[in-house]
Amino acid sequence: MKRILVTGGCGFIGRHVTQELIEHGYEVRIVDALLDQVHGGEAISITAGAALTKGDVCDRAMMAEAVSDADAVIHLAAEVGVGQSMYEIARYVGTNDLGTATLLEALIKKPVERIVVASSMSIYGEGLYQTPDGKRIDNARRRPSDVRTGQWDLLSAAGETLSPIPTDEEKRPDLASIYALTKYAQERAVLIFGQAYNVDAVALRLFNVFGAGQALANPYTGVLANFAARLANGKRPMVFEDGKQKRDFVHVRDVARAFRLALEQRQAAGHAINIGSGRAYTITEVARLLAEAMGVPKRPPEILGKARAGDIRNCFADIGKARELLGFEPSHRLENSLGEFAAWVRNSVAVDRGADMKRELEERGLVS
Repeated sequence: MKRILVTGGCGFIGRHVTQELIEHGYEVRIVDALLDQVHGGEAISITAGAALTKGDVCDRAMMAEAVSDADAVIHLAAEVGVGQSMYEIARYVGTNDLGTATLLEALIKKPVERIVVASSMSIYGEGLYQTPDGKRIDNARRRPSDVRTGQWDLLSAAGETLSPIPTDEEKRPDLASIYALTKYAQERAVLIFGQAYNVDAVALRLFNVFGAGQALANPYTGVLANFAARLANGKRPMVFEDGKQKRDFVHVRDVARAFRLALEQRQAAGHAINIGSGRAYTITEVARLLAEAMGVPKRPPEILGKARAGDIRNCFADIGKARELLGFEPSHRLENSLGEFAAWVRNSVAVDRGADMKRELEERGLVS
């Protein structure tokens, strides 16, 4: 495989994936709609050595042309945001699911050797839990009535507090948002297509990706970018619930390497694979670490005590399968990478739209 088509290749993850591929001798063509919400109206930076086709992945003629000389595809193009997906439903389903269908139909006429799709940890809903006596629970879900009264942690049927544990790929999906639904549909469509048409297909379930280049003006993107925009504008990060919910943060350069490995490692074909750091961080801890890195340690997070529809309590990755099938090992830890991230934020235009996001969700009754 030499010529790689990267959909969404001008986005945050896409730029790093493109750079990784070019540095390892691949030819890259990018298809990207260059949406303002993602790029903030700024000048678009194209990775040196890559060719760009501007357009929508739902455009049949354009996608047929884009795949015509590709040996493999990395499919990143998608609308991203749990909260926004709960009211811009047609937009998310259209881009994520119809866009993937359009790509796959183009590949029927022009098959490639391999396709790698970006899935998401959101497909799990809540991560794995265990009871006090060690029993694995893979279908835990909070009751809306508990959330409304501020009971954030999950309880067993007997009323015992459940403990979160690393989530592996055997955990059954539990789709808690429209965004999660569309990502699961993307993942399954690609894997089903690969099996039917004898194309190697891989789905990478990405956990919370961070690093320089995130869209600081998009409040529906990564939580670190959201917090950074608030801090850069002299405001406290807004944290929903009590801030003790746990997530896994994986550096974008590690993610880019994972996509290259997914192209190269034959044994990955047919699999869905977690890509994370394998570590858990509370959201309050993340907000405080970032404030320290940005030189404003006395700007603690604002704990809202409210929950957003579609949010889950805990989910962090078991990356054993990525180690086994890809030879993947994360090399950029959150706590060791925030200085670099903060330096990039200081040299960027950080528009804070966090309050707009909160208001938009509240107006639609999506915050309780």
